[in-house]
Amino acid sequence: MIALRGAFLALAAVAPGACGFHLQGSGGLPAVAAAPFIEAPDPYSDFYQALTSTLTRSGAELGSAREEASALLIVRQDDTGQRVLSVSARNVPTEYEVFYTVSFELRRGAEILIPLQTITLTQDYIYDVTDVLAKSFEEENLREALARDIAQMITRRLASL
Repeated sequence: MIALRGAFLALAAVAPGACGFHLQGSGGLPAVAAAPFIEAPDPYSDFYQALTSTLTRSGAELGSAREEASALLIVRQDDTGQRVLSVSARNVPTEYEVFYTVSFELRRGAEILIPLQTITLTQDYIYDVTDVLAKSFEEENLREALARDIAQMITRRLASL
């Protein structure tokens, strides 16, 4: 009876990994994406910071030299902004949309592993002229969240190679 119980516990411990289940952030990257060099127009943007953090948490060792990297992740576009969605009767903005757009590709030498792709995420929020500081903080939080979401999408795309 004890041997059967031990076998059951061992099976229960191994089964989740056998079906492909991994805790978030614990899935490793394939060898081609394990040590990428990131070439980006702005290494201080919200997206770049989120991407390097997400890749590092996924087990990547970011290359400091282009020649030593397992692949080259080229960020062609890293753009964010906002648009007015609606205005009041007095022509005052009442709703904005924050957007974040990233275009990227992955190369290993002359080989294109991921062709140029563009990801755009948007989020709208209500604007109130009496809460300018709070709404500015909300916009910044939304922008950072969109950047993190795009970084996670790209990391999952790299993990699927």
